[in-house]
Amino acid sequence: MLALQTTSGIGPITAKRLLEYFGSAKAVFQAKEKEVSAVHRVGYLLWKNIQDVTVLKRAEQEIKNIMTYNLSCFSYKDSMYPSLLRECEDSPILFFSTSDKLNLNNRKVISFIGTRNPSKRGIDLCKEFIEELKLYNPVIISGLAYGVDVTAHLAALENGLDTYAVLGHGLNRVYPDIHTSVANKINESGGACISEFWMNSRVDRENFIQRNRIVAGMSQATIVIESAIKGGSMSTINFANDYNRDVFAVPGRVGDIMSEGCNNVIKKNRAQLLTSASDIIEALSWDSVSKAPKIIQPQLFVDLSGEEELVVSFLGKCDRELLDIIALSCSLPIYKVSSILLNLEMIGLVRPLPGKYFELVR
Repeated sequence: MLALQTTSGIGPITAKRLLEYFGSAKAVFQAKEKEVSAVHRVGYLLWKNIQDVTVLKRAEQEIKNIMTYNLSCFSYKDSMYPSLLRECEDSPILFFSTSDKLNLNNRKVISFIGTRNPSKRGIDLCKEFIEELKLYNPVIISGLAYGVDVTAHLAALENGLDTYAVLGHGLNRVYPDIHTSVANKINESGGACISEFWMNSRVDRENFIQRNRIVAGMSQATIVIESAIKGGSMSTINFANDYNRDVFAVPGRVGDIMSEGCNNVIKKNRAQLLTSASDIIEALSWDSVSKAPKIIQPQLFVDLSGEEELVVSFLGKCDRELLDIIALSCSLPIYKVSSILLNLEMIGLVRPLPGKYFELVR
């Protein structure tokens, strides 16, 4: 997979398409031109790139680098690969980690993002939210950058929570250098630094935007503390919205530059207004201890309409599925499927899940 990851013109989506079609990375590199061209949207030029002899040489060198720095690799088919991230179509086929164990699946996972120059209010709120969420033992994700990122990591460590730093460069270094000690504490505490980038990758803006999709993809929800209208956090919010993940933003005063981004995404309904940790707890249904979920017993004999039977039949063939995919597969408009799912939920046949997923109650 390393060689496939470094092949020019092949991104995560195309790489997965090739792997699913041929069954393995080795088979991809052994395939003939006609076979590769037969894969949807994969043509002659990509086949030529796959045949480039320098691809395998680069992969061999990177294996040596991985061994030198004692890193671990996780492919999107590995059991420890973050399940939330795997749901994202453009998630990396392979990423590297400073730990050989990842403890992210079946956990409460949220990310904290924001400006590199937060106000004292922003720093205090970030610490306060994480301290108040401590009871629920969430995993805290961020990017180890200046400002909100490093504040979130340190607050997680102070409260005994697992935290993971997603970097926008190779794991042979830490950027900024001043955060090396924080990265070491993260590794020692049971968390990890992770990255899809190879050793000696350049530290540039495009890499950090690409990194932001992993931050959003790994998380149930993304928390925006402070951000300018054109801040780097905006790309993470875009990714989270695309992945149908919850986004929360702290409102600020009108005219405050570092609150313009938050105020704007709240105004445009791209983020929920966040005033306290209880907003997160309630929206993500974390308060299962003090508020036992209402159990709806499925009715054994119900009269379903033809469209309801169509949706139930589709969900019966899969573990769970997105609202959009259900509508597409059943050839029904989204607004109608939403109404059908609500009715099926009320009679106990369907259960809603985070991220606009639904499943049949077995």
